[in-house]
Amino acid sequence: MKLIESCASIIMVIIQTFHLAQSSEMVPPNIVIIMADDMGFDDVSFRGAKEFITPNIDALAYHGKILHRLYAPPMCTPSRSALLTGLYPFHTGTQHYILLNQEPWGPLTKFITMPEVFQAHGYSTNLIGKWHLGMGHKQFTPTYNGFDYHYGYWGAFIDYYDKTSKMETPGFSLGYDFRRNLDLECDKGNNTYVTDLFTAEAERIIMQNSGSKPLFLLVTHLAVHTANEEDPLQAPEEEIEKFSYIQDIRRRKYAAIVSKLDESVGRIVYALDRANKLNNTIVIFYSDNGAPTVGLFSNTGSNWPLRGQKNSPWEGGTRISGAIWAPLLQNRGSIFQQPMHVADWFATLAAAANIHLNQSLTLDGINLWTELVTSKTDTPPYSEREIVHSLDNQAEMYSYSKGQYKYIKGTSLEGRYDYHLSQRPKKIIDPREKYYYENIRQSATFQALQKYDEKPLTNSRMHNLRVKASVQCEAKSLKPNSNCKPLEEECLFNVWKDPCEQRNLARLHKYDNIMKSMREDILKLKATAAPPLTGRGSPEYDPSRYDCTWTNYLDIFPKNYILPCNRELLPCSRIA
Repeated sequence: MKLIESCASIIMVIIQTFHLAQSSEMVPPNIVIIMADDMGFDDVSFRGAKEFITPNIDALAYHGKILHRLYAPPMCTPSRSALLTGLYPFHTGTQHYILLNQEPWGPLTKFITMPEVFQAHGYSTNLIGKWHLGMGHKQFTPTYNGFDYHYGYWGAFIDYYDKTSKMETPGFSLGYDFRRNLDLECDKGNNTYVTDLFTAEAERIIMQNSGSKPLFLLVTHLAVHTANEEDPLQAPEEEIEKFSYIQDIRRRKYAAIVSKLDESVGRIVYALDRANKLNNTIVIFYSDNGAPTVGLFSNTGSNWPLRGQKNSPWEGGTRISGAIWAPLLQNRGSIFQQPMHVADWFATLAAAANIHLNQSLTLDGINLWTELVTSKTDTPPYSEREIVHSLDNQAEMYSYSKGQYKYIKGTSLEGRYDYHLSQRPKKIIDPREKYYYENIRQSATFQALQKYDEKPLTNSRMHNLRVKASVQCEAKSLKPNSNCKPLEEECLFNVWKDPCEQRNLARLHKYDNIMKSMREDILKLKATAAPPLTGRGSPEYDPSRYDCTWTNYLDIFPKNYILPCNRELLPCSRIA
């Protein structure tokens, strides 16, 4: 405990002593990041999907810039730690797996976080939704790591209605997990759908932010992650009914979850408009990683046409759909072609806010703000940008890009996710697709953003963006033996020309020098890796010992009795 408090104190001293000057002439921009959880690459219709459309997300993308090559670590905790620290997971110890609720560690205690820096520069810093970066000590939780305010849950996932979570670890109990800062938050017994709760809270913060402080708002949705195993895909019945044309009931429910998420994006953007904040706000939308189409926590999400899924080294696990809008962006209504990693947001948004980071703060992410502001659709990608997708010595899984080439050695779960796991249906089409552009125009996002258009966003412009944002595979040109078995061999792909990772170039001698260079790079990176953090959670941390609540179990003594946790014994049920 004393060590944690000491580390926290040292970090705050370092922050306060940073030489970070802000221009007196610049009004710091508000920053709003909306993050989906486990959303598939092809589950946004601006990439050409027609099974169900996402009018608000598409309107944000068409009015702003589509982040065409945006990458993230392939799992929840690593992705969130990368966003908040600007570091790759192998530098924070989060590279191996997600953090389970009962694991007694927090990956941020030794690092300066993005919200801490923005907080030190006068921002009101707010987190709505999922945390998933530790709860055992209160020092692991959001308000001890840079957020002035948190409304949501600390763990990996919850039920969309009763806010409970039961870990997949055998023997662990159901526990309630919903907080306002450190305090239990009860939904007054109403069991309101959690996407609506998060949206309403985001709207409240936006409307009540007086402008005396610039706003930093991170909305990390539960959607479209699954809930507890007994009822994993949840949405209001009236929303599910809208997608009755989808025969697969699981996929139908998933479409309804996405629809409520899309509605949330529209409501948040519209709230910014009503609060007269859009003229100085940066809005970002993306998913934390690819969808788990099959296997653990599978939600039917589609990463088509990319190979693999969540918890894999392939593009389907690491390449995500995203978009950014801000009035400062030039050439809005275009595609940002540069490869980008979520760890870049720290340096990039600091630059956007004119916050000068001290050189002692060494980040893996790079500042891409100037490029984001000035880029045009035809701007070629950087030729030598390096991105570490996975570097896990424990699992012996390595996935690394340099420029157009991507190296893979090793994989997860004995290769069960190494394939193309989803298809885009040809005959299942959202009835709204017939009037797609009219639906985009009628969305709350379009209505809010259209007043900032430099030139009219016509149907033709939206169509061209939708075509350019789609990803195509050239399977017919491949040889039958051109694939890759990463448990047996090294693999090399030109992901700019072969985004579906179908042709293994490592077998061709003309790529020997590239392979040699990438092996050397990985060896250097491995030498800087922190050991993976594992908590090996004890049964003593089970919610049954803490009144059926996921709590700061390292700070308090467990009860000398064990509750048979069920929904009738949850703390909010007893209060109600």
